[in-house]
Amino acid sequence: MELGTTLVIIAVIFFLASLKQINQYERGVLFTMGRYSGIMSPGWRFIWPIFQSFKRVDIRIKAVDVPDQKAITKDNVSVMVNAVIYYKVSEPEKAVIEVENFYYAISNYAQTTMRNIVGETTLDELLSQREKIANRIREIVDIETDNWGLKVNNVELKDVSLPANMERTIAKQAEAEREKRAVIINSEGELAASENLSKAARMLASSDGALHLRTLQAINDMSSDQSNTVIFMTPIEVLKAFEGFGKKSLIEVERMEKKD
Repeated sequence: MELGTTLVIIAVIFFLASLKQINQYERGVLFTMGRYSGIMSPGWRFIWPIFQSFKRVDIRIKAVDVPDQKAITKDNVSVMVNAVIYYKVSEPEKAVIEVENFYYAISNYAQTTMRNIVGETTLDELLSQREKIANRIREIVDIETDNWGLKVNNVELKDVSLPANMERTIAKQAEAEREKRAVIINSEGELAASENLSKAARMLASSDGALHLRTLQAINDMSSDQSNTVIFMTPIEVLKAFEGFGKKSLIEVERMEKKD
């Protein structure tokens, strides 16, 4: 009786030791006598102790923070760049068999790739085309890590740090550029205003009485405020009218003297 109970207990312990749980976000890489023999899907799975072993692999998307890397751009500017790489394990068996520690491997390879890509670009390109450079890094890392069973989803450049003297130089350059644009916009505005004034002057000169109406309108606008002092200026056209009137009067007087 005691022997039977002992055998049952041993069988239960053996069964429990052989039962393994694989979570939904994991896959199990199964080895039989040291050889790869398949992928264990989520759930409870039975393996033979001593003869079989397995290694869990997390297939969720992981974020690798690439630390600050000192690099020199194509135009010989020293910068500090850091990035984040998002990747996941697409083939668990390769991630276990082909590389010893895929997390460490992809982090180091990303650092090297980032320094190389930064060295191929100028500072202006690095600052203005960060997304394009990040995509280039992603493509290179993704191609290399494909043999490791990894899939790189995205790469983002977090920060680009410049030397203090370079930051001051860029700030001065940006200020000069803003002043240049302000002068150009101001001159364009003055040019447009002068063109409109010239057009208005031609229209007033070509229309009889237009100048008088504009003068009366201006006087009316000024007279709305009692504190204003209005000085009336006689337009040249009025003087010409009086001049013509004076000439007519002289001619009539001469005619009358001749009749007498």
